[in-house]
Amino acid sequence: MFAACFATKMLRQLVNTFHKVRTLNNYNNVREIIEKQNIRFVDFKIVDLIGRWRHVTIPASKFTPNLIEVGLGFDGSNYGYRPVQKSDLLFIPDITTAKVEQFSEDRSISMTGDIYELGKEGEIKPFSRDPRRTAKRAVEYLNKVGIANHCYLSPEFEFYIFDRSRFGYTYNKGFFEIESRESFWNSGEDENLGYKLMPKTSYHAPRPGDKFAELRNEITSYLEKQGISIKYHHHEIGSAGESEIEVGFTKLIEAADNTLFIKYAVKNISYKRGKSATFMPKPLYMQPGNGLHVHTFLTKGKENIFHGSRYGGLSKTALYYIGGLLKHGSSLMAFTNPSTNSYKRLVSGYEAPVNFVFALANRSAAIRIPGYVREPSRKRIELRVADATCNPYLAYSAILMAGLDGIEKKIDPEREGFGPYEENIYDPQEERAIIKSVPKSLEEALIKLREDHDYLLKGDVFTEDQIDNWIKTKMGEVKEFYDKPHPYEYLLYYDI
Repeated sequence: MFAACFATKMLRQLVNTFHKVRTLNNYNNVREIIEKQNIRFVDFKIVDLIGRWRHVTIPASKFTPNLIEVGLGFDGSNYGYRPVQKSDLLFIPDITTAKVEQFSEDRSISMTGDIYELGKEGEIKPFSRDPRRTAKRAVEYLNKVGIANHCYLSPEFEFYIFDRSRFGYTYNKGFFEIESRESFWNSGEDENLGYKLMPKTSYHAPRPGDKFAELRNEITSYLEKQGISIKYHHHEIGSAGESEIEVGFTKLIEAADNTLFIKYAVKNISYKRGKSATFMPKPLYMQPGNGLHVHTFLTKGKENIFHGSRYGGLSKTALYYIGGLLKHGSSLMAFTNPSTNSYKRLVSGYEAPVNFVFALANRSAAIRIPGYVREPSRKRIELRVADATCNPYLAYSAILMAGLDGIEKKIDPEREGFGPYEENIYDPQEERAIIKSVPKSLEEALIKLREDHDYLLKGDVFTEDQIDNWIKTKMGEVKEFYDKPHPYEYLLYYDI
């Protein structure tokens, strides 16, 4: 017994020593960049509950190995994590996430990290509600159950770039006004030089109609300099500056880190060029919305365990994974589509999925199996429901947990009635009445989450109090939305 305890203690010390050596080596690398590039500030990015980045900046001279060990205190109540009377939390940067920012005259090193709290004895311990910690627990659970070693994800980022965006809401006024010089609604303006993009004709539109190709080039070049692999970018279907950037595959935690950094870079580079970029799911009426399509697969060793000889070139494991995603689809959307605006995008006619079905190469399905993927190592599925209002750490973790539940319980998507449906399921037909539809509102998704979340609790990946806090926070947003008059209601009801 003594020998075993001693061995365990020695192993723990060895791991801690290795961690400190690795951290110090990474610190020295970052310090070298700071000195060589004359960087004056270090900017720490901390994710709040709903998935927005907050930041704290220190002079580069104050960036020391000790700070990486002891962390930086902040008010967790302002982040949605804790009540004000118990608000103290610690942020400890993950130095491996360091990237150089150049959005202002004063260049800075940017990094994100993890949230900690003080224990009863004053020791520092991981904060259970930290979204990034949730993602780490999800990966740990994946390895614990032995199904796979890694979960790889590749999101497609859809966003609009506007020339002007004005909006507001007060006691006596509520409005929004968007301006886009490339859109068809400006075809009658003076000095427009033509080349306006018409509705539903803008996918992969060339210049000069595509007014933002150069801006996307700039964004892409910057992201690649920061080590983020870009597959391609192009104009999307929306004829008012809708764009897409698709990135390469990375492991779950890195994919979530990069998701927030990419959104941050798109907004800042657009702003620097006098434009306004938004990832809002449905910013315009009668135009397509912005999704965050998530491509994903699992590997064990060097093998992609989604590749196989069954439907769509998938394995039985991959089909069970799909079964889990669709079986838990409604509750999952409380994390992948956590805004009231999310459900304005999920309507027929704009390539956004409205039914929980799967199929090969079918963009009207909630889960598409890309038909053009031939390489076994890249065989994957695409979840087309999600949008970028999600907290990526929580959304990607929930996706993984729903899929793993499908594998563990052998949830067959065909037997469950989820397809495959290879026709356009937007077309209404009687025999499709049995198809399960996506929730119609955030409130409906949150109610489903309250009823169906045991799959998230496995391995303590999510906790009951974390889910309760999420539901409480998001139900607050629902209430904020529903108790206010909408401008369109004046058109419908003012003269009744």
